[in-house]
Parts: sequence; structure tokens; C-alpha cells
Amino acid sequence: MPNIKSAVKRVKVAEIKNAANKAKRSTLRTALKKVSTAKPEDAKAMLPQANKALDQAAADGQIHKNKAARTKSRLAKRANAAKA
Repeated sequence: MPNIKSAVKRVKVAEIKNAANKAKRSTLRTALKKVSTAKPEDAKAMLPQANKALDQAAADGQIHKNKAARTKSRLAKRANAAKA
């Protein structure tokens, strides 16, 4: 444990931020998994929530914006292929 006051604060802030990042990452993964494992007719309905989660993660810096775009494209392609 650090002795310096500013270092103690950095440890506390890092713990809070790590917890927030973990929660956001978990929410994103859950949304993506729901779309991936859903039935074809349900996947199409769940797609907007997954896209929103990806956009929020990209805006927060959790993932790169190109990764968000690529993942959205792949999910949409899978949902459309399953429907057809």
C-alpha cells in the first residue's frame, strides 16, 4: 500500500475505474451473446440493442470504433443469413 496521499488516491480511483470497465465489458459481451445464440426471428429484434451497446463501448473507448463497425456488420450478416 502506498504511503503518499496522491498514490493512495490513484489506487482507489484505479479500483473504481476497473470495476466500471469490467461492468461495461460484461454488458457488451452479454448483448452480443444474446444475439448470437438467439433464434433467427429473435436475433433480428435483438440486433438494435447489440448495436447500441457496441456504439456505447466504442464511444467510451472500451473497443475501437472500427471493431464496433466490423462486429455490427458481422452480426447483421448472420441475422440476415439465418432469416433467409
